[in-house]
Amino acid sequence: MAVTMNDVARAAGVSLKTVSNVLNDYEFIRPATKQRVQDAIAELGYEANLTARSLRSGKTSMLGLVLSDLSAPYYAELASKLMKAAARHGYRVMVEQSDAEASVELGALQGTFRQLTDGLLFTPLVVDADAIAARAGNKPMVMLGEHILDPRFDLVTMKNEEAAAALTRHLLAGGRRRIAVVGANTGESAGTAGLRLNGYRKALEEAGVPFDPALIAPAEWRRDTGAAAVAGLLESGVQFDAVFGLNDVLALGAMHQLLIRGVKVPQDVAVAGFDDIDEARFASPSLTTVSPGMDEIAERSIGLLLDRIAGRETSEQGVHVEAGFELKVRESAP
Repeated sequence: MAVTMNDVARAAGVSLKTVSNVLNDYEFIRPATKQRVQDAIAELGYEANLTARSLRSGKTSMLGLVLSDLSAPYYAELASKLMKAAARHGYRVMVEQSDAEASVELGALQGTFRQLTDGLLFTPLVVDADAIAARAGNKPMVMLGEHILDPRFDLVTMKNEEAAAALTRHLLAGGRRRIAVVGANTGESAGTAGLRLNGYRKALEEAGVPFDPALIAPAEWRRDTGAAAVAGLLESGVQFDAVFGLNDVLALGAMHQLLIRGVKVPQDVAVAGFDDIDEARFASPSLTTVSPGMDEIAERSIGLLLDRIAGRETSEQGVHVEAGFELKVRESAP
C-alpha cells in the first residue's frame, strides 16, 4: 500500500500542512520540526508526487544545466559541484550536453527541458546574446563562462585575464623568457582563450619581454592536441623555456610530449596550466596551475539563480560575478 502524506504527518506528530510545507521547502519552519518530518519520510519511504506538486505550485525543484562536453574534466568537476550546491538547497539538476551545437544550445531554451526546470545554468559556446534573448522566456537563467558578456544576463565567471597574468608573472619570476602559449590564436582577444592570452601579453609587457607570435600554438583544448602543438613547436625549431597551456589538459598533453622526447620538466622547460582539475595534483611532475575558484563559481551561480527564482534578486540588469583565483605552484614550474 502506498505511503501518503497523512501517514507521514501521523508518524511525525505534525499537521498535514506542515508536511506540505516541508516538501515545498517553506523557509519558516523550525529546524527540529523539519527534521522530524524528514525522518518520517525516510523511515516510511514516502515518495512525493512531483508532477502534482509542480502543477499546484508552478515549481519543479529542478534546475537545468547546459554544458558543451561532460568528458572535459573541468566541466565534469564543475557539474558535480553545481549538483552538490543545488542539493543543499533542495534542488536537483538536469544536465544537457550541447557538443557546442547551436541547435542544442537553442533547444535547451525552449521545449520540454525548459518546462521541467525552474531555472537554467547555461554555458553557451556558439549562439549569440540576441539569439538567446529572443528565446530565453521568463524563467531565470544564469550564464557561466565568458562567451556571452551582456548586461541583459546574469553571469558568473572567473578572472581569466588577471589569473593568466599572475601565472605568466610566476613563470617570468622563475627566469623563463620564452613562454609558449598552447590553445590560442595570435589575434584572439575575446572568449576564454582570448582573455587568457590578454593576461599573458599584459604580464610580458610589464616585464619588458617582447611578444613573439611564433610562441603561440593554436590547439583545441584536449590532451592530444596539446601534445601535438608542442611537438610542432619542437619540430619547427622555435626556442622556448616554458609552456602555458590555456587549460590543464592542454598542459598535461604538452608535458607528456616533452617528457617522451627527453625534455626535462621543469629543468629544461617549465609547464603550467589553468583550471586545477584533480589530475593536475597527481601528474608526474605535479602541474603548476591556476585554481579558478570552482567552488565559489558553483555556490554563487546556484545562489544567484535561486535568488531569481524566489524573487530575492530583483535587479533588471544582469548581475555579474567574478570568482577569485589562487595560483597552485607545483613541481612542473616551481
